[in-house]
Amino acid sequence: MRVLTQDGGRVHATTQQRAADHRPYFFLSYAHTPGYGRGTDPDMWVERLFKDLCDHVLAMTDLPAGAPAGFIDREIRSGEGWSERLGEVLATCRVFVPLFSPRYFASEMCGKEWYAFAQRAIHHRARSNQRAEAIVPALWVPVPPSQLPGPAERLQFNHRDFGDRYVSDGLYGLIKLRLFAEEYERAVYELAKRIVNVADTIRIGTGRPVDYRLAPSAFGPPNSSVGGPRPMQVTIAAATRHDLPPGRNPDYYGDSPQDWNPYHPAAARPLAYVAEDLVRSLNYQATISSFDEETGHGEGKQPPSRPEILLVDRWALQDEDRCRRLAAFDAENRPWVTMIVPWNREDHESMAAEAELTEKLEQTMPTKMRQGRAYCRAAAKGVPSMEAFGQLLPQVVEVAAQQYLRHAAVYPPATGGGHTERTRLLGPMAQTNHTPETHDPATDAEDTDDGQS
Repeated sequence: MRVLTQDGGRVHATTQQRAADHRPYFFLSYAHTPGYGRGTDPDMWVERLFKDLCDHVLAMTDLPAGAPAGFIDREIRSGEGWSERLGEVLATCRVFVPLFSPRYFASEMCGKEWYAFAQRAIHHRARSNQRAEAIVPALWVPVPPSQLPGPAERLQFNHRDFGDRYVSDGLYGLIKLRLFAEEYERAVYELAKRIVNVADTIRIGTGRPVDYRLAPSAFGPPNSSVGGPRPMQVTIAAATRHDLPPGRNPDYYGDSPQDWNPYHPAAARPLAYVAEDLVRSLNYQATISSFDEETGHGEGKQPPSRPEILLVDRWALQDEDRCRRLAAFDAENRPWVTMIVPWNREDHESMAAEAELTEKLEQTMPTKMRQGRAYCRAAAKGVPSMEAFGQLLPQVVEVAAQQYLRHAAVYPPATGGGHTERTRLLGPMAQTNHTPETHDPATDAEDTDDGQS
C-alpha cells in the first residue's frame, strides 16, 4: 500500500513507499576532464565524491541491499548501449545533481542530460499545475553568475548552506587539499541530506526515455556562448470563453487567449505557460503574448526582432475578424515565425469538426501551412497530446531560430580604407563580429544565399 503524509504542504514518502521504490536517488552529472598524459584518471575525484554521496544516502534511508543510491555514467560498461542506459536512468531517477564548473556548461553532453531530466518536471507541472523542482546543483568549481546559462541561473538554491569554504573553492578544491578535509565532509554530508529531502518530498513521475543522441542541450546549440538566454516570442492565436462559437465547450478556454488549454483534462496548465517552460529549458527567454493584442502583427512586413512560435487554435478562426487578421499576417510571409497547431485527439467536439476546421486553416494561412509541412509536418498537421507537444517543440524552436538568423537585419561596418570586412548579424540572437574578408568559393556561395532552403 502506498501512503503519503503531509507536513507543511510538502508530501513525504512513508517507509513502506521508499522501500518499494528502488529507483536511484540521484543522477550525478559531470563534465569529463580530458587526460593529460600522466596515466592517472582525471575524474577519479568525481568518482570519490559519488561514492561518498552514496554512502551518506544509504545511511540516511532504508534502501534495501542491492538498491542503487545513485548513478554515474562510469557505471556503464564498455559495449553497453550508453545512450539507452542514460535515457532510462534520466527518465526514472529521483534527483538530478549537476556538478557546476566552466567545463560543465561548455559540454553539450551535460546540457543534454540536464534537458532530459528537466522535461519530467515540466510535464509534471503541465499535468498538475504544481511546480516540482528536483535539481540539486553542486559546485565542483565555482562559476561566476554571469557565466551561468538561463536554466542554471533560475535555480533557487543557497550554496552557502554547505559552508563558506565550499562556496569559494568548490568540492574540487576541498577534496584535493587535506587542509580542507573537514569542510569537504561537511559539504558532502549536507549535499546528501538535500538529495534525500528533495527525493522524498518532491516526487515527480517517471518519464519516457529521451533519445540522448537526438536530445537538444539545455545550454543552447553547440559552440554558442554560455550566458544570457536568447529571446523567443510565443504568440497565442486562440479564442476565449467570451467569444466561442455556439456549442463549443468552454472548459478548454479562459478569460484571455493565454488561458487556452487544448489538452484539458489531461493537462491542468494553460499551453502558453507550458510552452514558456519548454522554451526556457532550451536556454531561451520566452515572451508570451496574444495574437489579438500583438501590435507588431498586421502592420506590414517588418524585419524580425526575434524568432517566434505561433500556437494556433483552429476554433479561433470561427471569429471572422480574427480570421481576417490571421490571413493578412500569413500574406506577409514571415518565415521566422513557425506555427504549431495543437489538436487534442480526446476532444470529441474538435474531432467531429476536424475536416471543416482544417480546411478553413488551409484557406486562411496557406503560407504557414506550406512552410509547416516543409519544416515540421507534425506541427502543422495537428499535435495530438501534451507529450507529443513537448517532444516536438525543440524542433520547431530550432527552425524559428535558424530562419530568424537568415532574415534578421544586418548592419554594415564603417570602413576606413585597407581591407573590407564581412558583415555579421547584429541583434538579440548574436553579437556583432567582423572578420577580414577572404575569397573562399564555399563561403562566397554561402554569403549569396537568398534564404531559401
